[in-house]
Amino acid sequence: MLTLTANAAQAIRDLTATAPEPAQSGIRISSEGESANALTLSLATAPEPADAIVESEGARVYLDPVAATVLDDKSLDAGADDQGSVSFLVTERTT
Repeated sequence: MLTLTANAAQAIRDLTATAPEPAQSGIRISSEGESANALTLSLATAPEPADAIVESEGARVYLDPVAATVLDDKSLDAGADDQGSVSFLVTERTT
């Protein structure tokens, strides 16, 4: 299952803090169609019925079935640039 770094968890909490339903809000990673070639990230107020849910340090990530498979052995990290824009990075999970 996808893991979150402390930076990613904080970034997700910051992004969802002002959502209409912050208790259920998270980010959703989904595939474009049936292909795993392109994954998109968006804010979500709740998971879709088939989504896998990753929770860590109060942050939630919803993964559609294709994304859950592709990211199963990965870790999600986050950082911010000088202007405060958040970017997410998928890396190989370290044990």
